[in-house]
Amino acid sequence: MRHHPHVTAPATVEEYLAALPPEARSALEQVRAAVLRGMPGATETIRYGMPAAMVGTRHGLHYAAWKRHAALYPVPVFDGPGEGDLEAEVAPLRSGKDAVHLAYRSPVPGDLVERIASAVAARRSEER
Repeated sequence: MRHHPHVTAPATVEEYLAALPPEARSALEQVRAAVLRGMPGATETIRYGMPAAMVGTRHGLHYAAWKRHAALYPVPVFDGPGEGDLEAEVAPLRSGKDAVHLAYRSPVPGDLVERIASAVAARRSEER
């Protein structure tokens, strides 16, 4: 998506989703549902112009729609105890330091997104 300066930033996740083309909206609705399943009790908000699921007052997981893919940020490297299998699945989807890209041409890996969200939430709660 190209961001146009004269367009007001969305105030809610619903507004963000409503403004997307159908393919992107469908994918992002699945991403959103999976993130919320993985982060029970998370609060939804818009941060940096994109939807985010927050765990407490700390940032949780942001997700956004782009021209050809949905993206999750920030996704840490899962190198903790018992996280190797998760990292093996996430690694091929990584782009840059902390982004995970999900191409629209492939089905949304809801189970994987849910596990990423759950792992991120677990890390956030350890940081208190």
